[in-house]
Amino acid sequence: MSACAPPHTQHPHPPHGPPPGGRRRLPVASADLSASVAVFLIALPLSLGIALATGAPLQAGLVAAAVGGLVAGRLGGCPLQVSGPAAGLTVVTADLIHRYGWRTTCGITVLAGLAQLGLGCLRVARGALAVSPAVVHGMLAGIGITIAVAQLHIVLGGNPDSSVLANLRALPAQLAHLQPAAVSMSVLTLALLLAWPRLPGRTGQVLRHVPAALVAVAGATGTAALTGLALPRVDLPSWRSHALAGLPEGPAPGLAAAVLTTTLVCSVQSLLGAVAVDRLVAARPGPVPRVGRSDLDRELLGQGAANMVSGALGGLPVAGVAVRSTANVKSGAVSRNSTMLHGVLVVVAALLMVPALEEIPLASLAALVMAVGIQMVSLHHIRTVTRHREVLVYAATTLGVVLLGVLEGVLLGIAVAVALALRRLTRTRITHEDKEGVHHVRIRGQLTFLAVPRLSRSLHLVPQGAHAVVELDGSFMDHAAYESLQDWRTSHTAHGGTAELTGRRGGIRTAEPTLTTGPTPTAGQAPPTEPATPTGPPPPARCRCRPWTPWRNHRSCLPEAAAPASQDAAREAGGDTGREAGRELARGIGSFQRNTAPLVRAELARLAREGQRPAQLFLTCADSRLVTSMITASGPGDLFVVRNVGNLVPAPGEEYGDDSVAAAVEYAVDVLKVRSITVCGHSGCGAMQALLTAEPGGAATPLGRWLRHGLPSLERLADERRARPRLAGRAPADAVEQLCLTNVVQQLEHLRAHAPVARALAAGELELHGMYFHVGEAQAYLLGRTGTVFADVREDGSAAEELRSPV
Repeated sequence: MSACAPPHTQHPHPPHGPPPGGRRRLPVASADLSASVAVFLIALPLSLGIALATGAPLQAGLVAAAVGGLVAGRLGGCPLQVSGPAAGLTVVTADLIHRYGWRTTCGITVLAGLAQLGLGCLRVARGALAVSPAVVHGMLAGIGITIAVAQLHIVLGGNPDSSVLANLRALPAQLAHLQPAAVSMSVLTLALLLAWPRLPGRTGQVLRHVPAALVAVAGATGTAALTGLALPRVDLPSWRSHALAGLPEGPAPGLAAAVLTTTLVCSVQSLLGAVAVDRLVAARPGPVPRVGRSDLDRELLGQGAANMVSGALGGLPVAGVAVRSTANVKSGAVSRNSTMLHGVLVVVAALLMVPALEEIPLASLAALVMAVGIQMVSLHHIRTVTRHREVLVYAATTLGVVLLGVLEGVLLGIAVAVALALRRLTRTRITHEDKEGVHHVRIRGQLTFLAVPRLSRSLHLVPQGAHAVVELDGSFMDHAAYESLQDWRTSHTAHGGTAELTGRRGGIRTAEPTLTTGPTPTAGQAPPTEPATPTGPPPPARCRCRPWTPWRNHRSCLPEAAAPASQDAAREAGGDTGREAGRELARGIGSFQRNTAPLVRAELARLAREGQRPAQLFLTCADSRLVTSMITASGPGDLFVVRNVGNLVPAPGEEYGDDSVAAAVEYAVDVLKVRSITVCGHSGCGAMQALLTAEPGGAATPLGRWLRHGLPSLERLADERRARPRLAGRAPADAVEQLCLTNVVQQLEHLRAHAPVARALAAGELELHGMYFHVGEAQAYLLGRTGTVFADVREDGSAAEELRSPV
């Protein structure tokens, strides 16, 4: 189902029949046609440049581009990914050609394609996503450095060596013998590449639709032709002399390693590219056509078939190409037809444009590929791996690829990543400190059985009868550590001491199914032996609440009663159920007074003295499944919460007005000075279901009158001129979910119409946020700056960069 249309509204006529009026639809959408031209204009010079960089016949780049478009485009599982000769394969292919020759390299490509088919049949494609991103980015950076250093020699008018170190050693001699013609064309190409995307003004905006790579190569070619410069140019021999694949010749271990390396790089690059294309499609603004998410196993099968065909026809190895795929998505492609049409255009160019292609200077192509290699060393990726403390993995992989080779570099990166993960898992720092009679035991890192001896020594430094605070700063505790900590706490409290388990970062996950030795806690009860901690770095005086732990192993406290046989039985059962509910409520309150109140009493006393100062107004539905403190990891004084049926905000001046929500909004903004307001909808909302099924006019009951405030959401849903809100990466599951998402956006619009909110927004003192909580998945989604896409919030609290700003 489309993310932009409810069922039965997407096709006003049968999709395969002629539309009314006798007009027949074109077999290819105009968006696909224009996107294919844009991708072709990028692919043509890059395919020739990559073939030049590998040392293969230049026709091999065109063969791979055509096969990637036609075969991988038709059979692959990612409709909008464009495949062809990729810069990430340049180093691998160049090494194979240097070792085994061109025809054997083609045979290795066929075998790699066959291996990809086997992996696709085994349905192991998602296993490639388990590779650390630092390894993947390090591999691409190493390949980029190798490409840039090699192509620099051609840019300067010389010939590169097969080794990066040899190229670096030969660079001074090459600089001493520059070829002015080659250097001038290379400089012109690079200048056009850099300047073209930055053309100012409206004219520049129009001109930027022409790809910079095409402009750069065409500009250098035209300049070289007009000035009559004598320098090496593209040489495309007759297709009759084109070399096809031969049987691989060489030592079996070396050939097996070559097939493995080619398979690995092609597969990882293509699969990660497919995931990236899904993200690009999900973030594309405006109405989204029916483009399904990638089938990674099918994508692997399509890439394998393309490599077999490309290798057999004498083409370069094929993989998904990020530059072309990005251009395809941003050009508005709606189906795999754009990818296949780009392949057809490459075939036409290879057959009919040979005289024009042979005017291209090799130095211009080398400069283009060198620029691509430099871009593969991404500063954004370096910042990301640094932030996640994986820069050592990135550096090891990059240096390994540069100095040893692609396969060796990847294996080295994986080894460093595993070693780093084991070090983090086993490295635990435990300290003991006595502060004014309170003994603080601080535990940094993962608490496993390896740390139990040190943990036991530190805990036994706490004297009997003393007050102890154990601060857990990690994310995992195994069974042995749990038992050690639990036994010490039981013994310490039995001897008159007190022990408080607390923490400063995310909740501790434990290998134990429950953390208490007594009965399962009920809602509202915080187990005294629970070592979980609240999320986020709280201020010094913040209450150490445990917002989600009371619900672990939680079940409905009321027994399921069988259907009564009579009205008397029903009344009797209802009375029993009511009494049971009352008893459960009393037990819950008692549990709070016994277990939770001692933990929060000091914080509540402070709030009672100082008054509430919440930073956020949280407006959500009254649904019992939405526990605001649990899904936001908040405590007393954090949120000013307003709940009603359907998380509705009546617009000012409505006929069936309601001042309760407006009063809460005014109090929160003008008195409490909250800095943000969040409207939170949820899946399976009964109010939205009632809106969809209600009769026109609505029932004359309090609920019916209240739900009239949701009618603008229904009208917004029915307005086809407006982009429909959706979840990133998938379409809404049904009409109810689509209305739930639309309702959040509509209520934010109502909020803006309230005078206090409008004043605070104009002064820059307030932010509005939209949120959607999927109950069944326990997954929160935040509304992005476009106001139409809800992105899932990851465990570290982050979302996509473009979705962090307020709406």
